[in-house]
Formats: sequence, C-alpha cells, structure tokens
Amino acid sequence: MSGIVKNNPTFVLVLGMCPTLGTTTSAANGMGMGLATMAVLIMSNLVISLIKNIIPDKVRIPAFIVVIASFVTIIQMLMQAYVPALYASLGVFIPLIVVNCIILGRAEAFASKNSPFDSILDGIGIGLGFTLSLTAIGAVREVLGSGAIFGYSFGIADYMPLIFVLAPGAFLVLGYLMVLFNKLAKK
Repeated sequence: MSGIVKNNPTFVLVLGMCPTLGTTTSAANGMGMGLATMAVLIMSNLVISLIKNIIPDKVRIPAFIVVIASFVTIIQMLMQAYVPALYASLGVFIPLIVVNCIILGRAEAFASKNSPFDSILDGIGIGLGFTLSLTAIGAVREVLGSGAIFGYSFGIADYMPLIFVLAPGAFLVLGYLMVLFNKLAKK
C-alpha cells in the first residue's frame, strides 16, 4: 500500500516525469501507460528477485536492464497487436519504459533484496500508485482541456481552454495535483 500513498512515484517521489507529462493528455492514455508500466514492473521485479543470487555484482545493473527491456518488448508487441490505437497514441513512450527510473529503482532497491512474492506485491503497489497518478492527471487535463473524460464529451469542448491538453497544461495540472495530494496525504 505504500506505493499508492506514502511512496507514490509521481506525487511523492517525483519519479517517471517524462511519461507522466508526455502521455497524460487523456485519462485513457494515462491509464494505458500506467498499466503497461505496472505490468513491466511486476514481471521484472519477479524475475530479478528470482535471479538476484546468480547475477555477478559487476553486471547487476546491465542484467536488470536486459530483463526490463525484454518485458517492455513483450508489452509493446501485445499493445501493438491488441490495442493499436493506444499503442499509436503512446508512441515512443512505450519503449522508454526500459529507462524509467521507477522500474530500475525498484529492481535495485527492492526486488534484488527481497523474495519473489514480496517483489510482486511491491510491483503491484508502486504500479497502482503510478497508474492512479497518471489516470488522475490525464482525467483532469482531458476535462479541463477538451470537456470530456475517457472520450465521453460533456458537450462543452468549444468553451474549454486548450492549454490543458498542451505541454504547459501538463506542468500546471501536475503541480496542482501534487500540492493537493501531499496536503491530503499528510492528514
């Protein structure tokens, strides 16, 4: 549960900002990116916790990256085959999951030191926190920028300021949600 509130990767740890700012133009994109990242996180945590004792210290980080890259490739192929519209809208951000500091950080800090079961739970917690954060940011940006949520229009798109679906809107929404989240989390 720590990954959802206390150690939320987006709002508390401020990790993974590239996909956070780049993919959250809509709630569906945010959720898709979060779920893809969570799947890679869970699977890579599991494998890394299983092979941690056979990896020499000198090649630990490169080995982690190979494991992560393998799962990113699998997720990328599955998305391209089964959700091509989401795959197209996320674009270059899917391969960039490989270098997402959340995944490599959890591999180094948690999966390489804990059991497979605990590593899976860590992946679920951190992944859920990341997914919920991206979905919330995407939902706010979509509502404020295009008058819709998950593609369902409120019929007010002509009256909404376009800035929220553009790059500056990502920074504005992230900043305000970060303040709100941290204020509520401290209570």
